[in-house]
Amino acid sequence: MLIRLILLLSALFILAAVGAYLFSRDARYLAWAVQVAQFVVFLLLVFGVLFLLERYGLVAWRVFG
Repeated sequence: MLIRLILLLSALFILAAVGAYLFSRDARYLAWAVQVAQFVVFLLLVFGVLFLLERYGLVAWRVFG
């Protein structure tokens, strides 16, 4: 649920920033959109690694422990 909310808010922000760039031709808005996209990708990678650790690491630890 939290990941969906973060994805929705970041997608809305990226769309707004790209729209502001298209309206004003100010490159700062495009840079903000890229930074937000990079941060969201980083967060998704962190959540993915944590999910894999929980799914396979802890399950395997319970089996062998």
